[in-house]
Amino acid sequence: MTKFSDLQLDPRVLTAIAEAGYETPTPIQAEAIPPALEGRDVLGIAQTGTGKTASFTLPMITRLANGRARARMPRSLVLAPTRELAAQVAENFDTYTKHLKLTKALLIGGVSFKEQDALIDRGVDVLIATPGRLLDHFERGKLLLTGVQIMVVDEADRMLDMGFIPDIERIFQLTPFTRQTLFFSATMAPEIERITNTFLSNPVRVEVARQATTSSTIEQKLITFTPSRKDRSFGEKRAMLRALIQDEGEACSNAIIFCNRKMDVDVVAKSLKAHGFNAAPIHGDLEQSQRMKTLDAFRDGELRFLVASDVAARGLDIPAVSHVFNFDVPSHAEDYVHRIGRTGRAGRQGKAFTIAVPADDKYLANIESLIKQPIPRGEAPAVEFDDSPDRGEHRQPRSRHSSRDRGPRRDQHRAEPPRTEAPRPEVEAEAPPPRREEPRREPRRDDRRDRRRDDGPSPAGMGDHVPDFILRSFARVAALETAEDVAE
Repeated sequence: MTKFSDLQLDPRVLTAIAEAGYETPTPIQAEAIPPALEGRDVLGIAQTGTGKTASFTLPMITRLANGRARARMPRSLVLAPTRELAAQVAENFDTYTKHLKLTKALLIGGVSFKEQDALIDRGVDVLIATPGRLLDHFERGKLLLTGVQIMVVDEADRMLDMGFIPDIERIFQLTPFTRQTLFFSATMAPEIERITNTFLSNPVRVEVARQATTSSTIEQKLITFTPSRKDRSFGEKRAMLRALIQDEGEACSNAIIFCNRKMDVDVVAKSLKAHGFNAAPIHGDLEQSQRMKTLDAFRDGELRFLVASDVAARGLDIPAVSHVFNFDVPSHAEDYVHRIGRTGRAGRQGKAFTIAVPADDKYLANIESLIKQPIPRGEAPAVEFDDSPDRGEHRQPRSRHSSRDRGPRRDQHRAEPPRTEAPRPEVEAEAPPPRREEPRREPRRDDRRDRRRDDGPSPAGMGDHVPDFILRSFARVAALETAEDVAE
């Protein structure tokens, strides 16, 4: 069996690995580290959680152990799709570089540009960034990428989902052609394959079997129910979630609750808090300081329930999670394995509950086809659903329906002719006699038209609507011309 000591890593790196408690590399580490140490391009295909962060950080540190960075010109670059993943990569570098004097900088949103500029100005060996913030620094003239020797693209499939592929292509073009490129992705979509063919030079392909089986340490249960009404589905799912948590009792020490949409993450977190549960949301629209604060509170045990979206929680290593609740059935089958893999880690026991409605049947079929087994069905807890209108997701559709109901009445009222009632007899008797109409004076416009005919010819192109001052000026000119003719 291969050990880290067999991989020709720097002795100081091996010491840090041993202090972190690792001896044996994972399959992707064992296959990717040797060609990376040789300076070859590597194309790694593996799921999150297979240890690929160390498969590029360890050879990078070994190759950068000798040398010195120049101001505003980092020696290596690591791109990650989310702030949390970038911060996690930075933590890995801190762990493995404790015995080396290598500098690093983390460029992510939500942090002051001034602080990040100060780090770049001093020179960094390792620059870890999200694509958007990296290009912001470059466009401000604070960063040069011409000194990059090693470039890493992590979670490329997630970057594709988040629309970062054009930014990655631009960043590649800003780096030297002679760089070493380490590219990691869970899937090989056509756009990603095109990038690898364009920017990687004869890469070593390292493919680890995709994680298609669930851990035996995770107890899975599928809870299905049919909502009483379509517009009450969201509220009844929240009630079902609360009932499942209450049935687990103290066994549910902490849990991650996954939703498919960011707006649902906020609503579910607020609903849990309103019912006395210690919960907080985490998704891509939150400020970075708030996201890190929420994650730290969950890791430290101060927060019991973390309501998350897939993008925000992707790849995060949070130990000792007792439960996972899929509030929504994931639309991608692979995400199911990824989600429930947040529990039952390192030999611990865990539980994963999935709440499903009839509309989720096609997604469940894809998941069970992937994991090659049916998800065990669980008994739904007894829940008394509230008949009051749902105050969550479906408020807007109901208001739309009500506005449509009100719309025709407004149109009908607008189309009706005004009602006229016959005058009452007593009103007719009391009405004053009609006034004699006096002959009206001719409008001034006609006066002007008459004067214009008397004073002289009409100005060409002016029409009937000619201001008085123009008429007077033309009349004056006509009078002068007449006087000159008379004089002649």
